[in-house]
Amino acid sequence: MTPVINGTAGLQPLPLQPTKTNPIEKAGSDFSEIIKSTISQVVEAESQGEQAIQNLQSGEAKNLHEVMISVEKADISLRMLVQFRNKALQAYEEVMRMQI
Repeated sequence: MTPVINGTAGLQPLPLQPTKTNPIEKAGSDFSEIIKSTISQVVEAESQGEQAIQNLQSGEAKNLHEVMISVEKADISLRMLVQFRNKALQAYEEVMRMQI
């Protein structure tokens, strides 16, 4: 007679169900979507900054501070993207230095 521990006698473990997608592939696609989204946002900010400058030159822009805000948003977005790239490159280099 086997002892009963916490009333689990006769219970079978739940079978593991295979996942439909590989988690590594899913993480890779999510990461690539984040990269694509970030780059498109930076391009959009750059476009808005350039448009604001053109509006200022043509006299359509009424407020200089709005133009400066658009240009600074574009600058900050580009700097953030460069730092993101630098961190990703550092992480890649660190992984490549690991000994197996």
